[in-house]
Parts: sequence; structure tokens; C-alpha cells
Amino acid sequence: MLKLYYAPGACSTASHIGIEESGAKFESQALSFANSEQRAPEYLKINPRGRVPALVVEDGTIVENTAILTYLARRFAPQLLPKDPTMEARAISLMAWFSNTVHPNFTHIGRPERFATDTTVFDHLKATGRENFHANLKEIDGLLAGKTWVMGDAFSVVDGYALVFYGWGKRIGLPMDELKNYTAWKDRMLARPAVKRVLEKEKSILLAA
Repeated sequence: MLKLYYAPGACSTASHIGIEESGAKFESQALSFANSEQRAPEYLKINPRGRVPALVVEDGTIVENTAILTYLARRFAPQLLPKDPTMEARAISLMAWFSNTVHPNFTHIGRPERFATDTTVFDHLKATGRENFHANLKEIDGLLAGKTWVMGDAFSVVDGYALVFYGWGKRIGLPMDELKNYTAWKDRMLARPAVKRVLEKEKSILLAA
């Protein structure tokens, strides 16, 4: 039995959606960041980095959304990644960009202390992070132009990952409705039963009126 560790509303929502869409049988455990449960000794034995997501499989633990989502698609649901090798590489490339650029830009807004010890620069880091994150969301909006899903006509694990950032943009009050392609795609995402189950379980801001 697979076991997914996640935190509601965190980037781990991507893996939560991926495993729900895959049809694989799994258990899940939510961690409370407010209570620092990701730093508890019991969890650090599972993921010493103290981050989510973490997926426990038969022979150990897999961490990082890009790795978990690729694993889930290849093992349980090959339809969740493009069959063409070039398109598959582009899907993985997009997820890597989400992880190494889009997510860190958002982190600058809420966790400036991770990037500087001088508190006098925190406001600048937050403002720059907000500007860069908004630019990333506009780029995702452009990627969705003329498409049903991020990779084209077929839903993939990339879509669950991209939904995370729409929710974060809404959380910090960015004008998400101005991103027409992204918003229309978000509505299609919310119509998927597996996605809706995850968002309801995580009490997602995306379900708020």
C-alpha cells in the first residue's frame, strides 16, 4: 500500500491529485505546518528534509513532486504522461520549472528568511517574489492558449501541478480572473471528480465562492 504525506494547500496538492487520478490504492496523512509536524522526529525518519510531499513505496520513500508524479504515471497510469518521448521530456521539463522557479518565487513572498538573514531586505524580497510569481502565472496562462490541458488535448500529471499555483495566486490576491486561459482551465480542472475529491479533502481556497 502506498502512503502519501501531504500538507493541505501546499505544493503536495500536485502529488495528491496525481495519485488520486492514477487510480492507485493509497493511504494518506496530512501534516500540519502550523504545528510543525513536518519537523517531527517521526516524519524526519521518512523525509529528513522535513518537506512534503513524500510517497512511501515498497522499497523506501520518493520525494519531490516531479519524481512522484513521473513514478505514478509510469507505474500505474501511463495515460497521465505523453507517450511521445519528446513530449514526455517537455512535460517533465515543465514540472522541473514549476519546482525550481515558480515555487521558489512564491516562497520569497512568505518565507524571505530562507533567502536572507538581513531583515531590512525582507520587504524587497517579498515584492520581487510577488512580481516574479505573477510573471510566472502569466507565462502559464500563455502556455494554455488554445489548449484544453497544459500538454494539449490530454490531461496529464502536469495539470495537477499547475493547479497549485492558481490557488496560491488567489491566496495572495493576484488578479487571477485576468488570466483568461488559466481561469477557464481551472474551471475544467474543478469539474474532474478526482481533482474535486482532493480539493474537498484539503479544504482548498479554490472551492470558495
